[in-house]
Amino acid sequence: MASDAAGASSGHGRSVTPEQGTPSAGKRRRPSGAPPPLPRQLGVSGWVWVALTASFIAIIALAVAFQSLGNEFERWEVAVLRRVAEARTGWLTTLMLGINAALASRWTIRILRLGTLVALVGLRRWRHLLTFLGSVVVVELAIYQLSIFQARPRPIGVRIIGSWEGLSFPSPPVAALAVTLVGMVYSLLPPGRARSRGKWAAGAVLLVLGVARMYLAVDRPTDVLAAVIVGVAIPVVAFRFFTPNEVFPVTYRRAKAAHLDVGGRRGQAIRTAVQEQLGLTVLDVQPVGLEGSAGSTPLRLRVAAAGDEPEHALFAKLYAMSHVRADRSYKLGRTILYGALEDEAPFQSVRRFVEYEDYTLLRLTHVGIPTPAPYGFVEITPEREYMIVMEFYAGAQEIGTADVDDQVIDAGLLLIRQLWDAGLAHRDIKPANLMVRDGKVLLVDAFFVQVRPSPWRQAVDLANMMLVLAIRTDAERVYRHALKYFSADEIAEAFAATRGVASPTQLRAAIKQDGRDLVGEFRALAPHRRPVAIQHWSVRRVALGLLMLAVAALVVLVVVQTWTVFA
Repeated sequence: MASDAAGASSGHGRSVTPEQGTPSAGKRRRPSGAPPPLPRQLGVSGWVWVALTASFIAIIALAVAFQSLGNEFERWEVAVLRRVAEARTGWLTTLMLGINAALASRWTIRILRLGTLVALVGLRRWRHLLTFLGSVVVVELAIYQLSIFQARPRPIGVRIIGSWEGLSFPSPPVAALAVTLVGMVYSLLPPGRARSRGKWAAGAVLLVLGVARMYLAVDRPTDVLAAVIVGVAIPVVAFRFFTPNEVFPVTYRRAKAAHLDVGGRRGQAIRTAVQEQLGLTVLDVQPVGLEGSAGSTPLRLRVAAAGDEPEHALFAKLYAMSHVRADRSYKLGRTILYGALEDEAPFQSVRRFVEYEDYTLLRLTHVGIPTPAPYGFVEITPEREYMIVMEFYAGAQEIGTADVDDQVIDAGLLLIRQLWDAGLAHRDIKPANLMVRDGKVLLVDAFFVQVRPSPWRQAVDLANMMLVLAIRTDAERVYRHALKYFSADEIAEAFAATRGVASPTQLRAAIKQDGRDLVGEFRALAPHRRPVAIQHWSVRRVALGLLMLAVAALVVLVVVQTWTVFA
């Protein structure tokens, strides 16, 4: 992973004395009130719809407060509808009746909404799914409350030739179709040309329906306009706020949900943040090692020459709120399924993620564990996105593809011995986190490191390391070398503690692909020891399980009740 560069504080930026009164070269402190490198934005169109909604509310308030103004609007709209009615012809009336029947039908809305829900569930875009559901419910409730508040009848003085029901302001069919189409565009179409075309298509459909309903005199112009404003503004703001493209991109490329797009605005924000907060000029940002990472977005940063240091590479891990939520879900699931394997307190913020990993990197370096030198971490968006930067191991190979000889076996086992002696556990020993260079084993990804762990966790680290080494060699060879650093009883304990979830997913997959029963071979070589139980029952575990069942039942009930809104 990262370059031969020295540690974090090795001369990056120019330090100054208080008398100079100028900041370190290349670094900049963000003034109070200034936007972060990647601010959360509604965008121009989002603010336009917010302004339209505010204007709409103001107009309603004025019409209610000044009845003469409302009467003036009524006379103007009736005059418009009369002129439209003068243009009615037989074939055009048939066409408009067909358009209204097709687009304003509740069955059309049901099919579109149900299809969107099925697609989002299939694509596992849960945040888009919840935002879509929330937008539909809010719009339907808003339209219902506004119609009762205004209690506006259908147009008077013009012959109505279409079917209708209920009050007219705002137009319920137009609002229902608007929120559905906008939700489909923002949740199913990738940003860019496809989404832009989708917006224009949705606008054209709403325009056609609005014209048809005014032609049939079932709605006034303001009925249609109000319905469009409410039906479009609410989902646009909701999707822009809760599912920003930079954090929750709509894409159909095969990739893990943990991996964020580092192009566009986010890529530029990364360059700006590293320049301002670490004093380093980033020339290029590229994802690296994605197949071995499921809890962050690993990156390779190409950094410009600075002072006596030539152009070099750094390794970085980008964390976002999605990783915090995944961490909470993961640890909650482990507690319900297995009890308490060890202290699994979830993190409460992205900042705590990077603060903890920065601390563990410093701790590992302090006790002499070969791990990347930390450069610090940068803030991309406050409390939402941070990136930790560290040394990149140039010329190193992942142990899963490297030649593993006796020197490498000893280096890997010695690394575990050092962790034990320092009172640490890595907790994620797998091929992707072990690099080999010049016969040395280098440990990466310190996020899961635990200080003063349980003996069970330390034993699992040893077993996982021996399994990683055995995949590239054989169990008997690794066992002989392990006896140099660990007693036979300690090795027996390690494999008595290691079953199933004790090993990382990547390591379990590698063992399965290898085909040998490596765990069984190690247990046969070591002294017999009863398996260490990983199932632990507690009041907390039972309570959490019952609570999850209750929440699931409540969700089903809410979905059933909400279906009336969709129907």
